[in-house]
Amino acid sequence: MGQRSVLAAVGTLEGILPAGLPSWLARVLRLGRVDFSPAHRQPSVGRVLIALVVSIAGSLAADALLVRIGTAIWPGTSGYVHFQFHDYARLTIAGVVIACAAWPVVTRLSSAPRWLFFRLAVLVTLVLWVPDLYILDLGQPARAVAVLMVMHLAIALVTYNSLVHIARVKPLPDYPAGPPAPDAGHRAGASA
Repeated sequence: MGQRSVLAAVGTLEGILPAGLPSWLARVLRLGRVDFSPAHRQPSVGRVLIALVVSIAGSLAADALLVRIGTAIWPGTSGYVHFQFHDYARLTIAGVVIACAAWPVVTRLSSAPRWLFFRLAVLVTLVLWVPDLYILDLGQPARAVAVLMVMHLAIALVTYNSLVHIARVKPLPDYPAGPPAPDAGHRAGASA
């Protein structure tokens, strides 16, 4: 078989990782609580779709509210191109769809999906602030860019909470050994 590794499961305290992984990768996966050993049921497709709709509606509402607040506080930002509904709506919807597609994947890969998904949401939000900082560097108005950054944060909060609460994972059911045994004491008393 040579260098081909067999994906035999190797038990660890954090879960099950494939055998033959480089030690640095196994450490990174353990650190991220990616253990391929969920101790829960996956969220149903229906619940994920409901969370998707709630996330899109909530995120777009939060965006619109933040634009109104931002332009009320700083009237000079009124008419800013990125505050147009059609401009931020398509990017918001695309981001929410990606996050909602990622949630079932995270629940499949981790026994601590909320822990991992929260950290991924923070990381993605920080990454999404990079273009905001870039357009700020290009000379876009600082107050308008600050509103965009808050919009990214609001979208992350709405989407994370919609997914983990509406499309939540549930514990695996306990599988009893079989049907309950008849009451032995009742039988003994009846035969005496």
